[in-house]
Amino acid sequence: MSTPFIAVTMGDGAGIGPEVIIPAVLNEGIRAECRPVVIGDAHRLRQARDIVGIDAVIRSIDSVDEAVFDEQTVNVIDLALLPEDLAWGELSPIAGDAAFQYIKVASKLAMQGKVQAICTAPLNKEALHAGGHIYPGHTELLAALTNTPEVSMMLSTPKIKVIHVTTHIGLVDAVSMIEPGLVHRTIQRGHEALVRAGVPNPKIGVCAINPHAGENGLFGYGEEATKIAPGIEKAISDGINAVGPLPADTLFFLAGRGDYDLVVAMYHDQGHGPVKVLGIEAGVNITVGLPVIRTSVDHGTAFDIAGKHIADPRSMVEALHQAAEMATR
Repeated sequence: MSTPFIAVTMGDGAGIGPEVIIPAVLNEGIRAECRPVVIGDAHRLRQARDIVGIDAVIRSIDSVDEAVFDEQTVNVIDLALLPEDLAWGELSPIAGDAAFQYIKVASKLAMQGKVQAICTAPLNKEALHAGGHIYPGHTELLAALTNTPEVSMMLSTPKIKVIHVTTHIGLVDAVSMIEPGLVHRTIQRGHEALVRAGVPNPKIGVCAINPHAGENGLFGYGEEATKIAPGIEKAISDGINAVGPLPADTLFFLAGRGDYDLVVAMYHDQGHGPVKVLGIEAGVNITVGLPVIRTSVDHGTAFDIAGKHIADPRSMVEALHQAAEMATR
């Protein structure tokens, strides 16, 4: 079986995306698992190559079929959208628009079956908005481009996996948005994703919203009983091995030691905090529910270190690895 093609979007060209892409796509293990093709700007990648000091050939191509894979070649479908003097580490509407265009091309290639997965370098949300594209982030943008009504964000590390009921909205709005149907669908998406990843009967722990899971109504306004528990019960009736709602602090400890295969977090920071404490360099962001496979680094554009040869490529390597693994399965 031939290895899958993966579209690697360059993200915001003013950030660390170009710097982490070069070593990641040339990584020996990654080259053995997949055939990465960057969607971005060739000139910016050449600048990044010189910064990181890797002897690489940045090869501009017009289609995936033209790509050549060896230990020195980085293939890029060159959209040539960035000015040559784009500053590193500074907000740019041009870079924000370019990041959108890279995703648009990658989504089209994936929907056409010309690539088997998408792996994204980070974009900057403020730059994205300044460039005229009002989306909270990659997750929502990819959902719109693929006409997918509802998706979930999953964070994956070697120690723990977390899927989110809500993501890029304020805490008050998140609590208002949570309801049994959404909880059930999120559990279901997480279950299906782990089964596809080779876990036949994943044990799923579902977080509460309030401290101590509400302590029988002592904390909060009964959200656990009205918003979460019915969704869990429906998942159990579907044959899914789900448990909860459980106090989040205890659940993450238990999951970290291996008692649960997946944690369902109710809101963004409830899930992201523990994952990033465990090690952001090994974290991968996976969008669950799309008609295409999409993974991403679990870090931002890091404008403060962009262009300085400080960025750590390990999350990009892991994101490519997981994209290749899922595409192969």
